Amino acid sequence: MLDQQVIQHETHAQDTQRGFSGGALLVMHWTVGTILAFLIGSWLVWWAIHLQRQFAEDEIRASCQRLMPGTVERCVDTVVIQRGGARR
Repeated sequence: MLDQQVIQHETHAQDTQRGFSGGALLVMHWTVGTILAFLIGSWLVWWAIHLQRQFAEDEIRASCQRLMPGTVERCVDTVVIQRGGARR
């Protein structure tokens, strides 16, 4: 037992945690989550508008095909303009 030494552990500044503190990490997670929710929500709104326009145009095209089979494109353009939309 005489050959053993007592080793005392010293705390160094290097042992402290590096990176974000708990509060900063929480704020960063909320910010990233908010941005992702905004982007996904914006895309869903755009997609819904796109689908609604597509269904309306298909409905107009089908009606024009029944009523005026020879001039479908002209009929579709006229109806879309009359409803306040712009033709592509």
